[in-house]
Amino acid sequence: MPNTTMVTGFLLTRFSDIWEYRVLHALLFLLMYLATLMGNFLIITVTTLDQSLQTPMYFFLRNLSLLDMCYISVTVPKACVIFLLDDRTVSIVGCSVQIFLVFLFACTEQLFLTIMAYDRYVAICQPLHFHIIMNPRICVQMTLVSILTGLAYAGFHTGNTFRLPFCHSNVVHQYFCDVPSLLKLSCSEISSNEILILISAVLIGGGCFACITMSYGRIFSTVLKFPKRGEQRKAFSTCVPHILVVTIFVSAGAAVYMKPNSNSPTIQDMIASVFYSIVPPLLNPIIYSLRNKQIKEAVKRVMRRMLYSGKKIG
Repeated sequence: MPNTTMVTGFLLTRFSDIWEYRVLHALLFLLMYLATLMGNFLIITVTTLDQSLQTPMYFFLRNLSLLDMCYISVTVPKACVIFLLDDRTVSIVGCSVQIFLVFLFACTEQLFLTIMAYDRYVAICQPLHFHIIMNPRICVQMTLVSILTGLAYAGFHTGNTFRLPFCHSNVVHQYFCDVPSLLKLSCSEISSNEILILISAVLIGGGCFACITMSYGRIFSTVLKFPKRGEQRKAFSTCVPHILVVTIFVSAGAAVYMKPNSNSPTIQDMIASVFYSIVPPLLNPIIYSLRNKQIKEAVKRVMRRMLYSGKKIG
């Protein structure tokens, strides 16, 4: 295009340029990051070492925890750097890698959450067929399909975004590279990109949310037939938080990716992105595991074993 300068790198955006606020934001992000890493690492360790947790549910939970550690590590460390330092630059290659990884982990996480909801549905509604339906081979296959789907989804949208020329500005109005913010910087037609994002978001995000809702709906209808109130309360206290996390994840992503770019306030998008890129990895260990009686007992057993081993060595 004549009279335009093509962008060769991008500048990310902070929540505030005031130093005190920048430090506060960095501390909040760092605390959430460390809490996420610690919680998910604890789950991976316990579900790996404790033999009583070698079931499909904890197999998927272990994979989800590993995924969450990777997912939050894509955005938060870089965000803390741009909050505290004056260097907000990111190369086109670095930006494309970040977008690819965000799409990969976000898509795979939705599929994992869907599989985990289905696992709970089979365990509660079809307990006699559970070991046939959720056998180890099927669990591994579903995990691999989720990862391959995430790779294809991420590769498609990353390639489709970076085939566009960027010449309007180099300022990405977000604390990490994401597609809606980049599309605003393009000097070419972006309607096809927006349509493809909308279609894929409905297919993946909407499809996963519908499957999760159906699974928990059938779980609730089965639980209501339980004769004991205690069993009903236990099932509801487990399922409702799961639905809450999924709702936050899907609705926050939809708020950023499924609305027109022209009327998209920057600060609202930045806050919404926290709820789909940071909050789910932070809450998943608490909701899926640390409230779980089996996990608590397994943590105690592993701790006792480690203390006993330490005394023997001493």
